[in-house]
Amino acid sequence: MNIREIKLDDAENFVQLIKEVEKQADFMLYGARERNITAEKQRKQLEVIEKSPNSTIFVAEDSSGILVGYAFAIGSSAIRKKHSVYLAIGILEEYTGKGIGTKLFQNIEEWAIKHSISRLELTVVKQNEAGVGLYKKMGYEIEGTKRNSLIIDGTSFDEYYMAKLLS
Repeated sequence: MNIREIKLDDAENFVQLIKEVEKQADFMLYGARERNITAEKQRKQLEVIEKSPNSTIFVAEDSSGILVGYAFAIGSSAIRKKHSVYLAIGILEEYTGKGIGTKLFQNIEEWAIKHSISRLELTVVKQNEAGVGLYKKMGYEIEGTKRNSLIIDGTSFDEYYMAKLLS
């Protein structure tokens, strides 16, 4: 398994990965086919991220070069928030439980330290036990609960607000 920062040439494959992850996952922000993303739109977003000093995307690719997971780190342009990034992660179902999430987070942390980022934060649906378990294993702590944060198929879900301080 190879973990690396995304390249502009990955745009088309990355769009397919996002669509597949959103189709498979129960608790992603966007549901299957909800987002209208194209390779061209994604390429433009990747160009913006590439120029940002406090944002990146890491991808996981299998031995044949197929993208199977990703982790976003998105920073703010506000001076008071430059030390902090918001994270989102997605891994194809058949590749979960194989240490890919751990490796993606390790790469994000190494990148964050090099870029003077000291706070990593994310949200996760409380019932997403695998996600909560991974985040706790990686040192993230629950800072609060966002009540009725998402409504999925008519059911309301709470989210944990979690963070990890690197300094």
